[in-house]
Amino acid sequence: MHQKFHFPFYKESGGKKLNTFGGVFTPDVLTILGVIMYLRLGWVVGNAGFLGALAIIVLAKSITISTALSMSSVTTNIKIGAGGAYSIISKSLGLEAGGSIGIPFYIAQTLSTALYIVGFKEGWLYIFPDHPPFLVAFTTWFLLMAISFISARFAIRIQYLIMVIVGLSILSFLFTRNQPVSVMPFSGNFEDADFWHVFAIFFPAVTGIMAGANLSGDLKNPRKAIPLGTLSAIGVTFIIYVAMAWVAARYIPVEELRTNQMAMVDYAWFGSLVVMGILAATFSSALGSIMGAPRILQALAEQRTVPLSRILSKKTRDNEPRVAAVFTSVIILLALLLGNLNALASLLTMFFLITYGMINLVVFMQQGMKIISFRPTFKVPMVVSFFGATGSIFVMFLINPIFSLVAFAIIISLYIWLGRRGLKSDTGDIRGGFFLVLAEKASRLAAKFPRHQISWKPDLLIPVEDPDKWLGSVLFIKNMVSPSGSIFAFTVKDYGIESTEKSLTSALKPLVDQGLMVHSAVLDDKDFIHGARIVMQLLKAGAMRPNTLFLNLGKDVKKDDTIRLLASEANKNELGTIILRQHPRKAFGMQKKINLWLRDKSPNYHLAILIALQLRQNWQGNLNLITVGSVKADEKRLYKFLESLSDQARLPSMTEFHVYIDDFKGALLKAPAADINIFGLADVLDFTFMRETPDWTMSSCLFIRDSGQENALV
Repeated sequence: MHQKFHFPFYKESGGKKLNTFGGVFTPDVLTILGVIMYLRLGWVVGNAGFLGALAIIVLAKSITISTALSMSSVTTNIKIGAGGAYSIISKSLGLEAGGSIGIPFYIAQTLSTALYIVGFKEGWLYIFPDHPPFLVAFTTWFLLMAISFISARFAIRIQYLIMVIVGLSILSFLFTRNQPVSVMPFSGNFEDADFWHVFAIFFPAVTGIMAGANLSGDLKNPRKAIPLGTLSAIGVTFIIYVAMAWVAARYIPVEELRTNQMAMVDYAWFGSLVVMGILAATFSSALGSIMGAPRILQALAEQRTVPLSRILSKKTRDNEPRVAAVFTSVIILLALLLGNLNALASLLTMFFLITYGMINLVVFMQQGMKIISFRPTFKVPMVVSFFGATGSIFVMFLINPIFSLVAFAIIISLYIWLGRRGLKSDTGDIRGGFFLVLAEKASRLAAKFPRHQISWKPDLLIPVEDPDKWLGSVLFIKNMVSPSGSIFAFTVKDYGIESTEKSLTSALKPLVDQGLMVHSAVLDDKDFIHGARIVMQLLKAGAMRPNTLFLNLGKDVKKDDTIRLLASEANKNELGTIILRQHPRKAFGMQKKINLWLRDKSPNYHLAILIALQLRQNWQGNLNLITVGSVKADEKRLYKFLESLSDQARLPSMTEFHVYIDDFKGALLKAPAADINIFGLADVLDFTFMRETPDWTMSSCLFIRDSGQENALV
């Protein structure tokens, strides 16, 4: 890791933007040093001992440190906008991913404010038990709303005062006047809970590292302020936690630590200062959340990710999201009126942890892609982002498996909903590049292994002479290729390239809409055959190359030579060949019945069987195997041939066998009616026969030749 910061830690930045100390360090420290530190750290030490507590602190901090390092890396690579974590995720993984994380993160920040107000109220009532609970909560809510409504800079000034109070309360505890205990508990017995349960109770105490990042839109230089402020806050609070754990273990009896949550108050130099610290900690945490939440909402609205976007996205001239702040404050008040929020506490923690995990995942993905656009000035090893991502998920399920699953279900549902809205970002994201990198790595691996017939799927190469007249067989092609095959369509033109590209894209759109993998290209060449030959030769070297040439046989006999040359070129390049002669009136009928014509002892049947099975699967139709003999004595042998082939090829049990002792044309007239008839394609193409056969069978016909790379029997 390397990074040089030349940023004034205490100097106020110019204009109305926040500096590192006020905009990141202070909110982070005050959110991390929350009420759990005062009321639960002693219990952790009482159960785990000092060394066990130290292990828990280090493990918990390692996850937030990893997240902070990942966040520092990504913020020094992109120009982070408003919304902190939402901006990072949406700019990296798209608006759908950003919104699916950002919306729950906003709700978590908002409801956390209500939880902190409840905590503040309980602390206040500990001192003044006669005060009306709702009045205390309402007054606290109003005061927080007023502070956040004025400006972020005013709120930071209030937090400076709170930091002084929290600092004095910590010093009051650290410099206790009590005598050391006789035996310091270096190791604990975990009498109240096991190690991981104690860890789960403590972990929320180290969260809050996003408080400064949430103010990214208000920072003078977020690229420098977020890394320096966040990492400094984590380092300072780590020292404070370790020091307080040492003092607790050294000066407070174990039984007192385990049973008295106000032990820090009782053993401090000035207990009243610690009580003030508890109140200040809950108030500052609430203030940090109520400042961050509206900014996340405003950023979501700015990208049209949430309803009422036009209203909620508005800002004042001072860059304050006042409309979002009012909206957020109303939600907080409603949450307070509804009553007990403790049941939601675990779910809110899940949303924070998912956000941490996603930040780490974003960095891990970009590191793995090894692309030149990811060149942060603050670099971290891949192991850091990987540990942060997996650690966040681990802690989620450690704290509450049920709420973890609920949180994931909510985020997945939001992602699907946002995906259907067709959100578009002006800045783009890394998703396409990421999957392209995966495909490239997979193709390198695939190149090490020979293609095997057992993994065959239909990958069609389709020459298109005129895209505007090519709509008739689109649905049929889909039925041959779906669900796992692919299509590469091309045409050759020496003029009007741009308009031809649009026509070809339009012609292929129905296939793209069906979710098929479709590629297309327009070659600038005067000679169609020459261009097609180049395409076949180039694609032969690719890892995802086509394996079958698909051609349409029309009425124009002048184009027969073109088809003959293309079929010959396909044979040279180890491509199977399919030629479709579509019946002018019947087309593909009811798309149910398939006749597959096979010749005894012919080696050319594998591709025909595979295509017949593809059509049967997609048509949910019936398959007939048909063969022709010249003498009656052949009939029994030919039935056995069909039965044996059907068994070896694992054809459907309902496949029917038909043997005709007749000449070929007579057999065609006797064959059962079908929506498509499939024949083998001879080495020498007989175009007259291919044009007449649909009239004899009253159906469209396919003529198929193997490439030698297929095997229907494996």
